[in-house]
Amino acid sequence: MKNFTSFLKEEDGMGTVEVVLIIVVLIMLVALFKEKIKALAEKLLKKVSDNANKI
Repeated sequence: MKNFTSFLKEEDGMGTVEVVLIIVVLIMLVALFKEKIKALAEKLLKKVSDNANKI
């Protein structure tokens, strides 16, 4: 029983779980806002290209 309670209190590996959850949330956000992100990226790249042609 003592080993079981120490296993429950053990926090090793929590960093990995947290990183995986953050990645999952980021993937969900990208999936939800995919079109808006794409439009913004195209707009920014067009501005960069236009300004590069001016130089």
